[in-house]
Order: sequence, then structure tokens, then C-alpha cells
Amino acid sequence: MNWYAIGKIEDIPIRGARCVKTPQGKIGVFRTAENEVFAIEDHCPHKGGPLSQGIVHGKAVTCPLHNWVISLESGKALGADEGEVKTIPVRNDDGMLSIALESLMMAAE
Repeated sequence: MNWYAIGKIEDIPIRGARCVKTPQGKIGVFRTAENEVFAIEDHCPHKGGPLSQGIVHGKAVTCPLHNWVISLESGKALGADEGEVKTIPVRNDDGMLSIALESLMMAAE
């Protein structure tokens, strides 16, 4: 697993998020009121809404487009909705945040 530094926990407002662009796509990094940090793919499984622009409550985020609620822990839609996004491991080393990305492998031809 490759860890990539993405900044400090203070860079993300409490109950807020930021979007990190990676070779694997956009990742939403979320900070809860309890200072827990989660990272998930930054697109709602419903219509692709930008989850990093949604409202963080508890350990979930509400999509700004159609109000789907996504668990930050599991990446799964909550309630009656079905779908999920990939979760990304986050490391918090004394306030310095890193996310784990799969190594980009090139196929031998």
C-alpha cells in the first residue's frame, strides 16, 4: 500500500470535507465533529454528485444533489437507497493526513 500525504487535519473544517485529485480519481476526505477522518470516492452512487460538497453529520454525508446519505465508514448508501462507493484508508500521524492508494501498475505487453 502506498501512502500519499494530503495535508493537515486543520485543512479540513469540522463537519466538512475537501476533494483530493488522484490518478485513481477524486477522493473526498471528511472530518467529523469528533475529529475522525474518512476518505471515500467523491461521487454519489446515485447520480455521481460531489459528496465532498455534501453535509457531514455523524459518520455520514448527505449528497448535495438528491439527499442520498452515504456512510463514511462503509461507503454504503443508508436507508432505503442502495449503492456504495469505495472507501480509502486514511492515516492521521499527529494531525498530518495521508491516504492509501493502490500502486499504479503497468501491464507488460
